[in-house]
Amino acid sequence: MKGRRDFLKGSLIAGSVAVLGRAVQVQAATQFPKNLIYTKEDPGRWAGKEGAHVPVVTVTGGTVKIVTPHPMTKEHYIVKHTLLTPDGKFLGDKIFANTDPAAESTYTLPEGIKGTLWATSFCNIHDFWLTEFTV
Repeated sequence: MKGRRDFLKGSLIAGSVAVLGRAVQVQAATQFPKNLIYTKEDPGRWAGKEGAHVPVVTVTGGTVKIVTPHPMTKEHYIVKHTLLTPDGKFLGDKIFANTDPAAESTYTLPEGIKGTLWATSFCNIHDFWLTEFTV
């Protein structure tokens, strides 16, 4: 019985490592599954909604400002912004209320951060939007 348990544990660990290895590969890709993440270039089912949902990024020195030019109403608003690296390093987020006047957030970049970053914006109706940019 012990041999069987060891075999099952080993199989579970090996399977987990294989899945995690694939997950890392997906995170580093700039092509996402359809209807999961939307971009200006690939708005999917929300074609025509890009103008109000794509995060607009401004970089000044070591500061990143994200603005989603979306109305903030009780029924329809931007819920959250995030800033992260393509390999999954989390650099910051901001949660909004529908009563906030605008979906704007500002982040100070850690020392040494260079290269590609992702800014995201989540709309309570029109899903998850991403802008890729370089610092």
